[in-house]
Order: sequence, then C-alpha cells, then structure tokens
Amino acid sequence: MSRAGEGGGKEMSSWVIFNLFCMTSSIKDSVYFRDGVRRIDFVLSYVDDQTKDGEKKLERRKEFEANLLKVGLQLETEDKSESDDGKTYFLKIHTPWEVLATYADVLKIKVPFKVNDIPSHQEMTVKCFSKPFRLPETVMNPEPDYFTSPFDKNKIDFFLIDNKETFFPPSTRNRIVYYILARCPYYKEEHKDKDKKGIKRLLNNGTYTAAFPLHDCRYWKPSKDSNCESERYNLYKYWARFFRFYKEQPLNLIRKYYGEKIGIYFAWLGFYTEMLTYAAVVGLICFIYGLFTYDENVWQRLIVCVCWSRPSSLCLFQQSNLFDNVGTVFFAIFMGIWVTLFLEFWKRRQARLEYEWDLVDFEEEQQQLQLRPEYETKCTGRRLNRITQEMEPYLPITSQCARFCLSGTTVLFWMALIIASMIGVIAYRLAVYAAFSSIMKENSTKLQVVGSLITPQLATSVTASCINFVIIMVLNFLYERVAIWITDMEIPKTHLEYENKLTMKMFFFQFVNYYSSCFYVAFFKGKFVGYPGKYTYMFGGQSNLRNEECDPGGCLIELTTQLVIVMAGKQVWGNIQEALVPWLWNWWGSRKARNHPESLYSRWEQDHDLQNFSQLGLFYEYLEMVIQFGFITLFVASFPLAPLLALLNNIIEVRVDAWKFTTQFRRPVAAKAHSIGAWEEILNGVAILSVVTNAFIVAFTSDMIPRLVYYYAYHPGDSPTMEGYINNSLSIYEISQFPEHNRPDQSENPVWFNETIITTCRYRDYRYPPGHKREYSHSMQFWHILAAKLAFIIIMEHVVFVVKFFVAWMIPDVPSEVKARIKRERYLIQEYLHNYEVEKLKLQLSQSNGGHVQCDAAQIMAAERHQVLSECL
Repeated sequence: MSRAGEGGGKEMSSWVIFNLFCMTSSIKDSVYFRDGVRRIDFVLSYVDDQTKDGEKKLERRKEFEANLLKVGLQLETEDKSESDDGKTYFLKIHTPWEVLATYADVLKIKVPFKVNDIPSHQEMTVKCFSKPFRLPETVMNPEPDYFTSPFDKNKIDFFLIDNKETFFPPSTRNRIVYYILARCPYYKEEHKDKDKKGIKRLLNNGTYTAAFPLHDCRYWKPSKDSNCESERYNLYKYWARFFRFYKEQPLNLIRKYYGEKIGIYFAWLGFYTEMLTYAAVVGLICFIYGLFTYDENVWQRLIVCVCWSRPSSLCLFQQSNLFDNVGTVFFAIFMGIWVTLFLEFWKRRQARLEYEWDLVDFEEEQQQLQLRPEYETKCTGRRLNRITQEMEPYLPITSQCARFCLSGTTVLFWMALIIASMIGVIAYRLAVYAAFSSIMKENSTKLQVVGSLITPQLATSVTASCINFVIIMVLNFLYERVAIWITDMEIPKTHLEYENKLTMKMFFFQFVNYYSSCFYVAFFKGKFVGYPGKYTYMFGGQSNLRNEECDPGGCLIELTTQLVIVMAGKQVWGNIQEALVPWLWNWWGSRKARNHPESLYSRWEQDHDLQNFSQLGLFYEYLEMVIQFGFITLFVASFPLAPLLALLNNIIEVRVDAWKFTTQFRRPVAAKAHSIGAWEEILNGVAILSVVTNAFIVAFTSDMIPRLVYYYAYHPGDSPTMEGYINNSLSIYEISQFPEHNRPDQSENPVWFNETIITTCRYRDYRYPPGHKREYSHSMQFWHILAAKLAFIIIMEHVVFVVKFFVAWMIPDVPSEVKARIKRERYLIQEYLHNYEVEKLKLQLSQSNGGHVQCDAAQIMAAERHQVLSECL
C-alpha cells in the first residue's frame, strides 16, 4: 500500500508538473499578459547596468514608466531570470480601451461604421484569365470593405463596435502606443526639462535596448491561441515564399499587418515589376534584331588598326552592332514613352489605393497632427495657427535660412568630393597604364606567360575598378551619417517632411556616386583627345597624362560593358546582402535559445532576437529601386537588355523583401502614408532627364548619325550604300610629323612606324589630310555630322516630350470611377452622420419636451440636409 501510494504520488506530481509546464509554455509563446486576456501592444527591453551611468538609466526608467502609468497604459515586467541570457528585462505594455479611444480621437483614426454597399465593377473575363495568379479571397481581402469615419469618442454608438478588445487592429494599437512613447517625458515634475522626452532618446542613451510590437505568431506555423490572428503565418505561406513569385501580392493583408506605409512600398514595387515586363519584351526584341542583322552590314566586316592604340589592339566594330543599330533608336524612343505610361498608371493605381485604404484626406492630418517630437522639443517659439486657431511651435525664418544654407553647402561639398575622386581615378588610370606598360616592356622575358593574358590596360582597369568601388563604399558610409546629421539639424516639422528632405539629399549624392562614371564614359571619354601629333593632356598639359580615349570600337560598347557590370553586380550583391546578412545576425543572436525547448522560447524573446527595422528601413529599399530605375532609363540606349536584367532582379527582390520582413525583422511600427512621397518627384525628374541622355547617347556616343550622314550624303556612286564607310570615317596622319615625345622608343622599332615602308597612319576623326591648306583641322563632313547630331537631339526630344505630355494629359491621375466613389462615400457618410445626429437629438428632445419633437426635428433635418447636400455635391 505504501509503495502504491508513493507511486501514485509520483504520478500525480508528474502530472501537476506537466500541466504547469504546458501552462508556462502557453503563456510564454503568447501575445497576451499572464492573465491571458490583456493583449501585449508593445515591448521594451533593458539590461542591468551596475555602473554609475546605470543608476541614471534606472532613474530615467522609473520616471518614464511612472508617466506611462499616468497616461493610462498597463505594464507587466518579465524578470531577467526568465530570459535566455539571464540579464534582459522585458516590459510588456497593454493599452486599455479608454486610452485607445482617447488617442484614436486625437489622431483622427478612421474606423468602420457601416459595411460598404457600393458595388464594385470587376470584369469576369479578366478574373478568368488571372485565376492562376490569384490568391484565396480570404488572404487578398482579410476583412470586409467598410464605410469609415474619423473616430469620435463622444459617438461610440455610431461605430460598429462588437468587441472593444478587437475593434482596433494590432497595427493601429501599436501605432497609438508608439505615439504615446514618442512623447512621454522622463523628467521629474520639479525639473520640467522639456528636452527629456520620448522613447527615441531613451534608446539612444541606452536606457532601453529595444522597443518593438510583437509578431502575432511564429512564421512557419499558426498560433495555438484561437484569439490570435496568425496573419504572419498567412503572409509567409502565401507571400514570402519564392515559389509564389508568379502570384499576386496580398496587399490588403500586408497593409493590415504592417501598415499603409509598407503596403504602399510593396504595391509600388509590384507595379514597377509588372510594367518592366513590357519594356523587357521590347528590349529583347531589339537585341534579337541586332543579332539577326549582325552580318548584314558591310562596314562591320572590316578590321582596322588605330595608330595610337597598343599594337595588340584590334578595332572590332562587329560587337557594337548588337546595340548600335536602328532598333536601339526605336527602343530609346519607346522607353521615353514607357516611363510616362509607368508614372501615369502608377498615379491611377495609387489613387485607387488611397480610396481603398482610407488615405484620401490623410496628408492634411499628417501635417496638422503628427508633428515630430524633436520639432516640438527644439522649437521654443510659439505662434497662432490660422487654421486650427491654436498655438503651435515654430522655427524662425532666420534660423531656417541659416540651417538651409549650411545643409546645401554640405551637400554640394560632398558631391564635389565624389567628382574629385572620379577625376583622381581617371588620373590614376592614365598614370598606372604607362607604369604597367613600362614594367611589362622591361620584364618581357620574365612575363611571357602572364603577359599574353594580362595587358597593361586590363591590369589598369581591374585595379582602378577596385579603387573606385572602395571609394564609392567609403563615401556612401560617411555621407549616410552626414545626411542624417544635417537633416536633423534642419529640424523638419513632420515625419513626412523629414523623410522627404533626407530622400532628396541621399538621392543627389547617390546619383553622382553611381552615375558619374557612366556619364563620363558616355559624354566625355574620347571626346577631347586631340589627334596624333597634337594630343590633349589632363590638367592643361602640365602633366604627361594624356586624356583617355575610347576603345577602337567606340565608347558605346564600353558604356554597355560598364552598365552590365554595375547593374548585374549591384543587383546580385544587393540581394545576397539583404538576405544573408540579417539571417546570419539572427542565427548568431538566437544561438543560446536554440538549446532550450521551443515552448520556453517566449514570443518577446523570439522577436527581440530578430533584426530591428529602423525608421529609415523603407528609405533604403526605395533608394535601391530608384537607382536601378535610373540605370534602365538614363542609359538604356546603350543596352536594351537592361530592363530584362531589372525584371529578373525584381521578381527575386519582391520575395526576398517579403521573406525578410516576415521572418528576419521585428514587426515594424505601423505608419500611414498616402503615396511614395518625394520618390515620385525624383522618378519624374529621372524620366525627363532620360529623354535628354538617350538622345545624346544616340547622337554623340553611338555611330548611328555618322553612318546615316554617310549613307545619304557621302556615299560613292548614284545609289545610297555603306561601301567605303570605314575608310571614310578614318583620317590620315603623316608619320614623319610625329613630335619627338610622341614617337616610340628607338629600341622598340615597331613595324607600323617604319617610315620607309609606311608613311601614313589612320585614326578615327573627320579632319583634312596632310598637305591640305587646312591640314588636320575639322573637315566640312565633321560639321555636317555635328549639325545632324544636334538636329536629331532636338527632333527626338520634341517628339518624345510631345508624346509624353499628350499621354499624361490623356490619362487622368485619378480614375473617374474612383472620383465618383469618393464623392458617393462622402455623401453617404454625411447622410449617416446626419441621421445619427437627428436620432440623437430626437431622443434628447423627447426626454425634455415631450410632444414637440416632430416639428423641431423636421425643421432641423431639412436645414441640415440642405447643408449636407451643398457641401458634398
């Protein structure tokens, strides 16, 4: 009996331990407080610090948390003994209904009050064809479409509130909490130090180590809690997997989980990728046309040696015909129109999203209500806002001008630094080329094997490219911090204004950083080299550095090569960096947790081990895509396959970004945005500039115009032909007229410099031959070609711009259907609000005046209805 009782006791104790373990594990992997009722809306983490500075941090935390309690937030702390590392505390924050309602009223958050009964018009045929690309309706539209109105705490019964705990979705809840955290002070009441406020400063000074909202579940399996949405799991299952690349994106679910700002980014990225399909197809057709006409041109069959090039160099004009043909000119014009269609159709797509996501009137709310805490803190002056009739902080105009001038000067300095570094690399190439040539000449016997593979030009190009890459990376690293510093110094008023200012600074810098070398090859390299016997030198002849010349095949093939290397290299490296680096950091950060049972790995610890998504996280995503957009538009005349490379990259980019957001980053704080912001203006600017650059590339970098001029004006015989074009494009120089410093060393004695055998050499230019009264000056054909180039630029630009403006005028920014639905919704909202107010007034009058209700209510209804109709229509 005693043994049986003992055994039963052991079984009972084991069962109790098992139950306690299950309860503990369910509490751990949960988004609720220990009571299982109150939802965790935000988490702050901090560590013990035994130093003197640790006492200050402890004091700040006490004051900050006390002020959070005064606001009405509810807090729960997880002791460090419960954490993996044994030293991290987690402060969980819950926002009760009263606080949510108060701040939803302050922020004018739109909430549903009636199911939208306006029928949506969708083409059945389109649905039929797009079925393989569509996702389940529950994923695409996770909630019904509602009529919404700004929340009013005094009209609780007007809104569709079934459950106060779930009325505000988690994204709205964490947005409200962050708004409170960003403005909550941590000073004592007697000090009133207004500079000491906000979670951002507490994170910067190390008081807290992290602040983040929680994901709702693990990404690879749904939550066990039936009250939890498991939206992260659905996003991973239907969106973040690469093999879903052909499926549409669940934009409504992305917006619901991450907020409108991230939703707009993925909508834009998806639309941009979709539009790239058309450009890639046309570009591929143009490339195939170049392949099929590869052997049809007479001038492509010749091989010519140029007198000032290295002896082993051959002028292979054949390769350039793949890109330098009539199809490329057509493609350059097509891309000028494509970019307009892309921007105009995106505006329409954006207008639809604004309507569907309740962002139509968001900009005004953003400007008036969401001032940056830094602006409120640093601007001590106050003035009356004429619109709100309330006192608000402001920055004096004199201070604004001084800060703007300092900011502009800094940006110009750094842009000049990039240009100076590029000139330095060019000087390096010229100097090192001569040095490598001398070394290889002196050690020709020792370098017999290597010398045939590594030429001086190849060695120079490789080392110069490495130096250029290092300079770009270093300047990027430094300028990123400088740009943030000068933007902070300007003290922008709102978050939107802050991002727009930083966007413009970073883009101008990146524009010069990434495109300067392409502009140099396209428009400067080989244009100012002079001619044999009278070369042009860098720094005005004060050095022996002769200006760089193009390869014998022309600069277009060099521009094509550089564009391929930069685009492909940047895209491959960018995707590896975006996917690999966060994964490695997370793998290293969670190494201790992997040794514990999965059930004891709490939800807040799981998210704490992920990478933080910074406030500027989307900024870098946009920047990467806009730089790519510049490559495929500004220089597309030199490489028609650029849109195809961009398309393949973006198909991967969408899923890599989705995987990264869903699995590798903490859940970002939800934020609203009604558009892509300053990026839209940048895209417009790049689109206009692309027409000019492509016209100049066709005119001055390619051989298209000289060939056409020869074909129609300088051809031999009666009928137009390209016979003799190569000979016509090469000028003659008398070898005996070479200055001494341009002659080869006597020890070399090259065959082509033997004056008794060969008296002249040829070079690419249009100059009068020796013996002419204007010898070596530009011939009349040169001026005819120049006139034809300028005429082509003017005609192409005017044709493309006229078509662009016509297309932009023909396509309205907001679809007529959306305009009608916005007006209809506004009218119905006013109608429902009016009826609500009338019913409320009836109830009040019935309680006070008895039978006089109908007349008063009818009069009020007639007057108010007239006002509603006049305002809405």
